[in-house]
Amino acid sequence: MKRVCEFALVSLFVLASSGMIHSQAAGAIAVDSDLNAAGAHDNVSTMPPLPSGKSTILGGAIHDVDPVLDRFTLRIVGEKPIRILFDERTQIFVDGKKIPLRDLRPASHASVQTTLDGTSVFALSVHILSQLQQGSYRGEVMSYNPSTGDLELAGGQGGEPIRFKVSKDATFARKGQGNFVASSSGPSDLQKGSLVSIDFEPDGNGRGTITKVTVLAIPGSQFVFSGNLIALDMHTGTMVLLDPTNNQSYQIEFNSGSMASMPDVRPGQRVRVAAEYDGTRYLAHNVTAY
Repeated sequence: MKRVCEFALVSLFVLASSGMIHSQAAGAIAVDSDLNAAGAHDNVSTMPPLPSGKSTILGGAIHDVDPVLDRFTLRIVGEKPIRILFDERTQIFVDGKKIPLRDLRPASHASVQTTLDGTSVFALSVHILSQLQQGSYRGEVMSYNPSTGDLELAGGQGGEPIRFKVSKDATFARKGQGNFVASSSGPSDLQKGSLVSIDFEPDGNGRGTITKVTVLAIPGSQFVFSGNLIALDMHTGTMVLLDPTNNQSYQIEFNSGSMASMPDVRPGQRVRVAAEYDGTRYLAHNVTAY
């Protein structure tokens, strides 16, 4: 459109110098108006409907917002960052208030409703919290000192770890699959790399005292995931699996060269994945479609 307008202006200048400016200018303006109207109509008519696949919620920190390529990166605790696409159909909210798409910025705490658009992950809506909710937190254990109770958790927002103190009366419990929760939990589960959810109370000194620890995974834990494969990237060896029983999504890495079954797996299939959490990621060692 910019080139069309520039051409029209140059044409007007030439015609004016030959004495035909008045008769031709009106025609040029009319043509330009018609082109603008047609362009606006095309923009509306060519916008496709939202993807109709099942949606899932992903929580993490938004980074690398690219308004030119219409994409951003979502960093999730204990998992590999996910590249997510967006466009004019995506709705953005900050603390429950809708904002224009152009105001989307990096954020530490976000919940993204996604769906599969072809082989890409697309954002239907983005809900951002301007401040961390007090009282609970989920993160990856960076360090723990059992003698002092000092615990450092990384929450995936890319900043410094948040420091807490574990109360002597804190309760511990494991949450997840049967073989994982069958073992008793305690401070020994606070290994570097463990994924935990905590409840805490303010201590009046700018830190929180942890009263409850829910352990979600520890390094070396074995898991079996079943559900719908919503994203698959054979180049990076990454898949995203949605468990329909709890609507929980899991990002799992794999080595395609070591698993003969991977070439037969496609997005949209139901799959079963046997994986190990190694302290930084879930790594698949067996994937089957069913």
